[in-house]
Amino acid sequence: MAPNFRWADFIIPSTLQLSPILKRLLEPVGCNETICRIELGLHEALVNAVRHGNLEDPNKQLRIRRILTPNWLVWQIQDQGIGIPVQQRVGSLPPELDANSGRGLFLIYQCFDDVRWSRRGNRLQLACRRSSLITDGDNQDPLFHV
Repeated sequence: MAPNFRWADFIIPSTLQLSPILKRLLEPVGCNETICRIELGLHEALVNAVRHGNLEDPNKQLRIRRILTPNWLVWQIQDQGIGIPVQQRVGSLPPELDANSGRGLFLIYQCFDDVRWSRRGNRLQLACRRSSLITDGDNQDPLFHV
């Protein structure tokens, strides 16, 4: 029997009005503690895609794929930009405390178990191991839509 993989694709306008899509992307996460961490990371990734990838161009779009596997929750976020250079794909805080940017990537790397970039750098894959998702005081599966 093949493993149970499910996915959903979303194409949304490049806007900072992110609450509706965040709600949809987080539907499979059943743990209240985990949902806050993932929501923070997804929000940062979407804001970066709109601001830095699509340069806040309302005529551009974001493509998002949510993948549910037996072991992972995965979100792929792709913008229509030129991509982030390899040397800038770091998960550490900027050396200057008052830097204008860099904290978002740090938060993204802290919120997910696995962070990967496409070769071009305009698609970000964020993943959480299902085993790392702590349920709310019981041993039930933290995913309720798989």
